[in-house]
Amino acid sequence: MPELPEMENYRIQLSKHILDLPITEVVVNREKSLNLDQEVFVNELTGRQVIFVERRAKHLLFHLDNGRRLILHLMLGGLLYLGSKEDRPSRSTQIEIVFGDNLVLYFIGLRLGYLHLLSAKEAEDSLAHLGPEPLGRKMNEEIFVKLMRKRRGSIKTVLVNQDVIAGIGNCYADEIAFAAGLRPTAKLQNMSEEDLLGLYRAMREVLVEMTEGGGYMEMPLTSEDTLTGGANDLCRVYDREGEACPRCGDQIVKTEMNGRKVFYSPGCQHDR
Repeated sequence: MPELPEMENYRIQLSKHILDLPITEVVVNREKSLNLDQEVFVNELTGRQVIFVERRAKHLLFHLDNGRRLILHLMLGGLLYLGSKEDRPSRSTQIEIVFGDNLVLYFIGLRLGYLHLLSAKEAEDSLAHLGPEPLGRKMNEEIFVKLMRKRRGSIKTVLVNQDVIAGIGNCYADEIAFAAGLRPTAKLQNMSEEDLLGLYRAMREVLVEMTEGGGYMEMPLTSEDTLTGGANDLCRVYDREGEACPRCGDQIVKTEMNGRKVFYSPGCQHDR
């Protein structure tokens, strides 16, 4: 499932291409991905412009020129592709939005994901439960430590809880734990303040590095996009079962916790 770095990469790139262009056509191949009747959705979007693209947690919010919001959650398996009608992807699409004469944003794999058209207030309310952004202005060392002190359970369980901190999922929770030298299964209630400060610094370092690296999405956003997917090679432990740890050389192991895959290096990641 796309996490903060993947969605932030999309936000940055889309902001360079689609802003202030009129929406000239909308194709819906899967009405279940919408929150409105298909005809209403198409009519509401046609002629509008996207004036700003925002990311909140794992969502993208397309701000329209009439004050409404398109809110996108790709969920598991969702992808975006931006190209011409002639450059359409070979995979099936659930929604297509045409900007201007021939620039198409293809929504792919929205079997679990969705694209909803909401008022600004509805969009705000739908995301109100989310915790603070890990790289946002409302997050710092003191706030992070206080948040962690209120929680019991493992690092991974808490980091992937969107109500606590927004935007982190399976992959980057494991990578953050590795960068901090702690096992994803380590219990927060057993950690010192030094441990928690190290976890905060690791969180920032990993998310910044992975965002700048383009995230781990398998498909470029455009035909000229050489950034998206670059973070695949930056992961140290996630999906690296059986490989040598780049820090200590021990073999990376995979286990499961609460139905989630967990990857770590037993040689240099410590439990608490």
